[in-house]
Amino acid sequence: MSTSLLLRTVSGPLRNLGHFKAGSVWTITREAHNKSKSLLAQYGGRFTVTMLPGDGIGPEMMTFVKEVYRYAGVPVDFEEISFDPNSESETDFFDAITSIKRNGVAIKGNIETRENRPGQISRNVELRNELDLFTYVMNCESFPGVQTRHKDIDIVLIRQNTEGEYAMLEHENVPGVVESLKIVTRANSERLARYAFDLAQKQGRKKVTTVHKANIMKVSDGLFLETCTAVAKEYPNIEHNNMIIDNCCMQMVAKPQQFDVMIMTNLYGNIVSNLACGLIGGPGLLSGRNMGPQYAVFEPGTRNTGQSIAGKNIANPIAMLNASVDLLDHLGLDYHAQLVGSAINKTVNEDRIWTPDLHGQATSIDVVQNVIRNIQEQTKTKNWGGPRMGR
Repeated sequence: MSTSLLLRTVSGPLRNLGHFKAGSVWTITREAHNKSKSLLAQYGGRFTVTMLPGDGIGPEMMTFVKEVYRYAGVPVDFEEISFDPNSESETDFFDAITSIKRNGVAIKGNIETRENRPGQISRNVELRNELDLFTYVMNCESFPGVQTRHKDIDIVLIRQNTEGEYAMLEHENVPGVVESLKIVTRANSERLARYAFDLAQKQGRKKVTTVHKANIMKVSDGLFLETCTAVAKEYPNIEHNNMIIDNCCMQMVAKPQQFDVMIMTNLYGNIVSNLACGLIGGPGLLSGRNMGPQYAVFEPGTRNTGQSIAGKNIANPIAMLNASVDLLDHLGLDYHAQLVGSAINKTVNEDRIWTPDLHGQATSIDVVQNVIRNIQEQTKTKNWGGPRMGR
């Protein structure tokens, strides 16, 4: 591992502490982002957004996003940057970071990291660290038209995005003995907890559950639980409870309706979010939002490359299209977000145009074409422009 790469790996989780002022913690909401419009690249009424196609099914999914945006008349231009997973050069990575800092927002597929390559760290994780995307938010809501064991699921998962086991601090003391450091800080735990409770308050939700393993990891998870509990006392109208991660997974499978907002550290969030996607219908439906003080990156909820089905025209495009709706909402393009979102919901719940992962026979293109038809149907008798071009 190069010296510069090692320094960035070690300093990433700690550098984020510099975003705090003494005695206060930043609270990041959509309103805070809207107050910082200068961070979003907008020229002549059009936004410029960084697009990172990633690997596997990512490039074909991004083609679908661009096609749907074209038919919906979305005022967005993409600055596309691709990665070569076989290259050890970091030029593409730094180009991506520069682009996101310039544009303020990105949509991405999952970027593959080769396993067991010495000195190679996850570009997905490093990107989140470099941009201080400290929280990951996934809305896990049932699709009425998709047959699953559980109905009426409506959970918001909030995951710490830059610390924990994903701090990428590992070393081999002696041959055959490896240590991996789990980083938990009070400051990052506190701003994550405030984000969760502020979101719950804004959305009128009643309960926040902190997920942990403090019975075993008494210092690290103990600090996380202690911090979340302290923040919860400032929100007396919102119920707060805590649950051990293993029991949480069992309860999710048995009765997911008992959860409202869930807050957890990095690794637990990865596990629970994938479990939640499985309860809803699979990896091809839900999207996720990486949020920070200045930047936002949108992507499919399960963060998988789908290498095994790439190029076969069977991958479900709904997750990436939903990520594109989250992007429109973040940009304040409410009309276009509603237009594309309702076309997606009609395709899944009413028209039931499903790819094989939902036990359907449609191709990826079939799904996208149906979304476009729904958009055309909605806009057939409407005029473009006016307040519908944005807020």
